[in-house]
Amino acid sequence: MSSTATPTRGRLRGGAGLGLVAWLAGIVFFLPIAWMALTSFHSEADAATNPPSFGAALTLDGYREFFGAGGGASPWPSLINSTVASVVSTLLVLLLALPAAYALSIRPVRKWTDVLFFFLSTKMLPVVAGLLPIYLFAKNAGMLDNIWLLVLLYTSMNLPIAVWMMHSFLAEVPVAVIEAAQIDGARLPTVLTRVVAPIALPGIAATALICFIFSWNELLFARVLTGVAAETAPVFLTGFITSQGLFLAKVCAASLVISLPVLAAGFAAQDKLVQGLSLGAVK
Repeated sequence: MSSTATPTRGRLRGGAGLGLVAWLAGIVFFLPIAWMALTSFHSEADAATNPPSFGAALTLDGYREFFGAGGGASPWPSLINSTVASVVSTLLVLLLALPAAYALSIRPVRKWTDVLFFFLSTKMLPVVAGLLPIYLFAKNAGMLDNIWLLVLLYTSMNLPIAVWMMHSFLAEVPVAVIEAAQIDGARLPTVLTRVVAPIALPGIAATALICFIFSWNELLFARVLTGVAAETAPVFLTGFITSQGLFLAKVCAASLVISLPVLAAGFAAQDKLVQGLSLGAVK
């Protein structure tokens, strides 16, 4: 009995140790967000103290100034632009990536591995290397400071990684189910929307969330190709860093507000995200 109990205790201790490490890692990753949230409720004078004052009085001045109460620019146009660019580009990516992944996984084309490598190789080019050609194209086409240019760019930037991810997800869809639907007379659009999409929904949700995060956080193209009309939230955030100094409390308040949509989307889709990223991991 003692020989049986010893391995059991060892496994329990190992599991407790891994759980403790996971909690410590979670706390370490959460601390910067908690610090930013706390600083956003301090006055500028308290936020600039060194060492920081944990017991300083809390105030909403940073949020009031962010939303234009002090006579500054309103953040709503930038937030709306980011929402439009991120949501529309994500929907377009899913619309294009689903049939492409279907062709590469369930109905594979010839040399499909070469196609996937080509998709992935497009992400190897430094973004700044394509900045000047894209700027010249946008200028000659009269599309500078146009939100739909960002939608087009975000769609093309996220499509390769979306096809790569969804290929692995759709590879887990049973071919027999698709063949049964085709025998019943279902055409390709019906198969994709009524059969493949529901089965691969966790993977599609994970892909959509990652594409949304990439689009929402993108700064370089938005900074160079937009001005006033198509300014996005990250570009608006950089406007708080001026030659007059860094207003830490206001920057933290703005960063927290701009991060909320991503955090909310991740929290709402966390179950689908975990299922999608672990799809096919256990046979």
